[in-house]
Amino acid sequence: MILVIDIGNTTMEFGLYEGDNLTGVFRLGSKRDITSDEVGLFVTQFFEYRKFSVSEVTDVIISSVVPQVNYSVSSAVRKYFGLEPLVIGENIFCNMPNLYENPKEVGADRIVDSYAAFKKYGGPLIIVDFGTATTCEAVSEAGEYLGGIIYPGIKTSMDALYEKAAKLPKIEILKPEFALGKNTVSSMQSGAYYGYLGAIDMMVKNLKAIIGDSAKVVATGGFARLFAEEKLFDYIDQRLPLEGIKMVYEDSKK
Repeated sequence: MILVIDIGNTTMEFGLYEGDNLTGVFRLGSKRDITSDEVGLFVTQFFEYRKFSVSEVTDVIISSVVPQVNYSVSSAVRKYFGLEPLVIGENIFCNMPNLYENPKEVGADRIVDSYAAFKKYGGPLIIVDFGTATTCEAVSEAGEYLGGIIYPGIKTSMDALYEKAAKLPKIEILKPEFALGKNTVSSMQSGAYYGYLGAIDMMVKNLKAIIGDSAKVVATGGFARLFAEEKLFDYIDQRLPLEGIKMVYEDSKK
């Protein structure tokens, strides 16, 4: 078995693979001050609950955009699994041409998503990842990472509004029944949904104008399904980050 770990700014997602089968998925908050023991005990408890054996794990592969958390997770892997973790961008690399002005600036999550999407769906394509930040990545027909767009995530935006506006409440993010809000909550939900819908639509259209209208659009991340019925996306693939980490690992073994 292999354990793949996607460390994001809000949560880290763990995926346990037996061959090509994803047999377990679990999540933990990405607290900056989390300790290696907190991570290790959480993971081993999940293993016990699912009746998996830690000793069956042969490799642990990590993709991280949070250096502080990455250190704790790597330490937990060494302590609780007795393995040296493979960290994308450090001791294992993604075999994808990167045309960014400074390739080192591209977060591991962005390049891994792009790599996995290209291998699964071909190019040209656009990948929209709904996370703490929403990113739109562009990949050429030849499989080159071209660059993209970084935009505040929908929850990040609404949390900021709640924190900065004294009379506005914290809301559940969903598609409102009507665009015209009749109270504060429904007005905020309408703004979140339709404002974000318009932003994503324009970002995708502008990227297509550059890489071609034939570009497929792949969505991933927590809020991808919120906009599923709007027909913005050709594919919604929630497991794209975990699959991408696994693909990078498998390619390194060839």
